[in-house]
Amino acid sequence: MKLGLIAKLVATAALGLASVAPVHAGDAAENFEASFDSTFGTDTRAPRSFEAVYDTSFERHVAQLADGSDGRIGVYAVDLATGREFGVLGDQRFPMASTSKIAIAATFMEGVEQGRWTLSSEFPLMIPEKSAKFSSRIAPVKPGKYLPASELIDLMLTRSNNYATDALLRVVGGPSAVNDWVKRAGIAGFRLDRDIATLVRDDGEHDPASFIDPRDSATPRAMTQLLTGLYQGRWLSKQSRDVILSTMERCLTGKRRIPALLPAGVTVAHKTGSLSNTSSDIGIIQAPDGRAIAVAIYVTGQGSRLNREARIASIAEAIYTGWTANGANDGRNWASASYGGR
Repeated sequence: MKLGLIAKLVATAALGLASVAPVHAGDAAENFEASFDSTFGTDTRAPRSFEAVYDTSFERHVAQLADGSDGRIGVYAVDLATGREFGVLGDQRFPMASTSKIAIAATFMEGVEQGRWTLSSEFPLMIPEKSAKFSSRIAPVKPGKYLPASELIDLMLTRSNNYATDALLRVVGGPSAVNDWVKRAGIAGFRLDRDIATLVRDDGEHDPASFIDPRDSATPRAMTQLLTGLYQGRWLSKQSRDVILSTMERCLTGKRRIPALLPAGVTVAHKTGSLSNTSSDIGIIQAPDGRAIAVAIYVTGQGSRLNREARIASIAEAIYTGWTANGANDGRNWASASYGGR
């Protein structure tokens, strides 16, 4: 985004604050926050967007694909070969749904490295019990079959199994332990509040296409930071990194999402997420020559799950082609590549 536009937006927010008569310091802070939210599209009650400026044909193309007129669409991508970054609503919060399971896996693997447990340690699946909607703060669960941690990780990341996820989440110490790991990793814009049983029970409380619920949410930028750090081995050993990423390469969900339109020979290590009126996919796309791209795509609305998945697939293809076409590394040669009319 151009600096002139940023300055204009900040000035607009400031003018909005100046027009309100101050009463107390707390009131002024709330008024400024409301003005800022209205300008920058971060208000949890009525998310809005501003007209961003994109400098290249590649950026304009991806932004067009990410047009969220029928909902909100957030995108962030990092070319791990060059460090180039690009986003659309990259700093707005979206429901993580099951994409949060990557951070849960990372938190668990840190415990393995610390000797707190091993991949062969066995833990019970956590199975939800029937309960009235919103009848308790946490959805009741009961222990099921015991499985080794290695199998729980596989179920969690390849099949998005919620029982396995809640088993590992309980082992590490709940959402607060995952938030602590993410914070220590230096990632902002990530917040886990509920176990999966409770998240699923409460699904549908708000429409994510028109309401930003800060609970169990993350920004697309934050999730690419998580992917990038794992890929580059910033926080975990190579062995732990390989456990997570190799399992993500065997993901069985989301075949109509990031991998759908990518060329043969491309490897995708990814994790999907799905809740009411929202679909997402985040992962590492690796070209046959070894070049890698971290991408996070969160789609709300768009009429149907199939439409949301098609939007994810087209955005992922555009980013991959734009940053790899003819060996280009700046995203400016995307137009020379063949998109096969898709």
